[in-house]
Amino acid sequence: MDYVDLDARINGLTGVISPARYLEHLPQVMDDLPCGARAFATDPDHYSFSSKRCTKDLKLRQLSLPSAEEPDAEAHFRHNCWKHDEDLTIRYTDVTDFRIGIPHGPASEDPGTVILDEILPHEDGCSHEVAFRPGTLYVVCRDLTATWVETDCPDAQRG
Repeated sequence: MDYVDLDARINGLTGVISPARYLEHLPQVMDDLPCGARAFATDPDHYSFSSKRCTKDLKLRQLSLPSAEEPDAEAHFRHNCWKHDEDLTIRYTDVTDFRIGIPHGPASEDPGTVILDEILPHEDGCSHEVAFRPGTLYVVCRDLTATWVETDCPDAQRG
C-alpha cells in the first residue's frame, strides 16, 4: 500500500493500523477517481474503525475472476458479526490487472481477514488494494461499485 500504514507507530505504540496518510492524500486525488471509486473511498464510514461500514475485519467469501469474455470481476466480503450488520460486494468494471497473493500458499487459499484497503487513481481508472491477514488483493479497473447488503447474523452483538 502506498499510503495506508499497516505498521504505524503512534504515541509510542508500534504495529498500529493507520489510514491517516491516505486520508490526508485523498482530497488531492479524489477528483481523479472514477465516480464509484470516489464514492466508496470518500465515504466517512469507510476508515472509521468503529463504523459498521468500515472494511476492517471483513472476510473475503467469494471472488469472480475477470476473463477475456467477461472483463468484470466481483469480490464478496462477509461481515464480522461483532462489528458489521451488512456484507459488502464490490464490482470491478473493465479489469485490466487482477492479482491475489497468499504468502506460502496457493492463490485459492483463504487470504484471511481484511486489515484495510486503499483506492487510488490509475491511468486505466483506479486501483484498489486490499490488505488481508496475511494476503493481498490488487485490482485495476475502469471503476468499481461498492454495495452493502443487509444480512442476518445470529451471532451479532445486540444492544
